[in-house]
Amino acid sequence: MTETLFSFDKRNYLDCQDAYRGEKKQEYYLGDYSIEAGSVIDVRADRKAVGSCSIIRLRSKTRLSFQRSWTHIREDATDVTVLWFVRRGRLCISHQCGHSVAEAGGFGITKSMTPFSIECETNEDSQHEVLHVIVPTHMFRRFMPDEVKAGFTVPGKRREFAIAERMLTDIFEDSDELAPHIEELLLESALAVMADALKACDNCLTVRQSLPDRRLQELLRYIDIHLSDPGLSASMVAEACDISPRYLSSLLKQNGTPFSELVWDKRMKIASSWLSSSRPSEISIAEIAFRVGFKSPAHFSRMFKRLFGMGPREYRAACLKGGVGAVQKSVARNSAGLRCESPASLTLQ
Repeated sequence: MTETLFSFDKRNYLDCQDAYRGEKKQEYYLGDYSIEAGSVIDVRADRKAVGSCSIIRLRSKTRLSFQRSWTHIREDATDVTVLWFVRRGRLCISHQCGHSVAEAGGFGITKSMTPFSIECETNEDSQHEVLHVIVPTHMFRRFMPDEVKAGFTVPGKRREFAIAERMLTDIFEDSDELAPHIEELLLESALAVMADALKACDNCLTVRQSLPDRRLQELLRYIDIHLSDPGLSASMVAEACDISPRYLSSLLKQNGTPFSELVWDKRMKIASSWLSSSRPSEISIAEIAFRVGFKSPAHFSRMFKRLFGMGPREYRAACLKGGVGAVQKSVARNSAGLRCESPASLTLQ
C-alpha cells in the first residue's frame, strides 16, 4: 500500500525543507530542498516501502531543486543509491564530474555519499513526474559491484530500462495483492535487469579517484563557475568547498599552480578568446572585463596590455585583421617574460 510522503501547495510550500523527508525524517537524506514560487504549486510524493527500499512517485507542477553537500554528508551519512526514471519534464544533475540531463523517458543515478544538486524541470504543460527507487548502496552493489559514475544519465532507449520501470510501477501500484516477499523478489529482479543494462552502457563506470583528486576537481569547478566574481579569493573557495585555506593551497601546489596565478591565467585566456572571436558590436571590452572578474575596464586594459604587449582594443583589431595565429606568436613572447614575475604582482581585481 502506498502512503503520501509529502504534499505541498501555496499554503505550505515554504515548509518543504522541514517536511520533504516525511513525518519521521527517515526518507531520503539531508540536503537543501526548495520549491520555486509560481501561480500554481502542486507537489506530491507517494511512497511504497519494499523491504529496505522505497519506490517513490514524485509529481510537480513547478520547478524543484535539491542540493547535498559535504556538510550534509558529514551530518547525515545515509548511504543510498537512487535510480531515477523520468516520465515528464527533465532531471538536471550537477555533480563533481560535470552536468548531466535525463529527458522524459530517460534514466539517471545519484548517490547520497557524493555531493550533487538536482533541478526537476517541468515540460511545456508545466508537468514534472519521476518514479525513483531508493536502494541501500550495499544492496545495489550485489547487482552492480562496479562503481557507477555519480550523476550518470542515459536516454531510455534500452529495452531493459523500460522493462524495469514497468516492473517497479506494478509493484508501486499493487494494492496488497502481492505478498511482501514476492514484491521484494520482483524488486530484486528489476534491479538485476537495470544492472545488466548499465554494464552494457558506455562510460557508465567511474575510475576511482583519491579524496585529494576529488577535492581538487571540486575546487577547480567552483573557480570556473565563479570566475566572473571580482571578489573571488582563496578563502572564499576554501569555505565553499568546506576545506581549509592551507589545504586548498596544498592541493593547488600539487597541481603546479598557485591560486592567484591560476585565476589570472583563466581570466586572461577567456578574455583573449572572447576578444579574438567577437566584434565590438557584439560585446564591448568593458563587458568582457566585468564578465571575467575585473572591477574596472581601465584596470583590465592595463593588465591585458602587460601580458599581451597590446591593449584589448588593439588585440581585437589585430585578430580581426590578420588572424589569431599571427597575434598569438607575439603574445607568446610577452607571456614568457611575464611568467618570471611573482604571482603576487599580478593584481586580480
